[in-house]
Amino acid sequence: MHFLDQAKIYVRSGWGGGGAVSFRREKFVEYGGPDGGNGGKGGDIVFEAVAGLNTLIDFRYTQHFRAQRGMGGMGTNKTGASGEDLVIQLPVGTQILADDDERTLLADLTEVGQRIVFLRGGDGGRGNASYKTSTNRAPRQHGTGWPGEEAWVWLRLKLLADAGLVGLPNAGKSTFINAVTNAQAKVGEYAFTTTRPQLGVVRHKQREFVIADIPGLIAGAAEGAGIGDRFLGHIERCKVLLHLVDANDEDVATSYRIVRDELEAYGAGLTDKQVVIALNKIDTLDDELIAALSAELEDASGAPVIPVSGASGVGVDWVLDKLLEAIGPERGQVDEDDEGEEPVEWSPI
Repeated sequence: MHFLDQAKIYVRSGWGGGGAVSFRREKFVEYGGPDGGNGGKGGDIVFEAVAGLNTLIDFRYTQHFRAQRGMGGMGTNKTGASGEDLVIQLPVGTQILADDDERTLLADLTEVGQRIVFLRGGDGGRGNASYKTSTNRAPRQHGTGWPGEEAWVWLRLKLLADAGLVGLPNAGKSTFINAVTNAQAKVGEYAFTTTRPQLGVVRHKQREFVIADIPGLIAGAAEGAGIGDRFLGHIERCKVLLHLVDANDEDVATSYRIVRDELEAYGAGLTDKQVVIALNKIDTLDDELIAALSAELEDASGAPVIPVSGASGVGVDWVLDKLLEAIGPERGQVDEDDEGEEPVEWSPI
């Protein structure tokens, strides 16, 4: 299955059914009068967040959604059946945006089971029985039913994670998430081995939280260089960012600034989030060089730097402690009875 985090769809609620024009005709019943029933209401367009979905790929092939229209009224004062609501199931974390500017937020589905009636179906038309008065005893007018609503909207998926991994390509983000979760992110000796977001569940000190790995950023990502910055939306909801810097880079300070500049260019408050900075891949260096590079990175960032190696596990617990501290004590308490269970793997595909 392919990962798709953005799709444009057309939705239309159902029209209301028309009212009936009918007169009562029964043997031995004099002056039966009008008995046309009202039309049924059209179906609503409902968006629902459900568990188990993690991509918008289905909306690449099905882009038009129309709810059922209401049935027309009938004689003997029978009201037409209402049209069935059309429930569109979406992954948790999906935002619904207006088509005209792709920025106006119309709805945000952040919890499993959350339902939003997005477009209301049209009301049914009145039958001629409802027009009867003392002076108009045989009306022939009726309502045709109210039209439904329609709209083009953008669906944009933003994964829900507590912590997000950022860094240049080959900074060791995939290796780190593989080491601390049961995710199976692709690892390779070339740039952009990660081409789609990856989620993993971390269990540490009887706590658990979700961490997201996104494709690496390079200089000019905000202008579309490399994979660009389109996946940064998946870490907008994170409480803390883990910025990994490759200790083997020629200039670790420059590597740090490149990523920070791209986060600032993207906006959305990413540079205002708490950040844990880690000098990664220290297993390939001696202690003296590690200390020198850490000091250089601290001068550039103005924050403490944690030496770490995702491959060997050195410093990993220290990093996880800092992430838990930033996430807060209210998140992810694990019962002791569940401590032996394996964490659940979650991936966009």
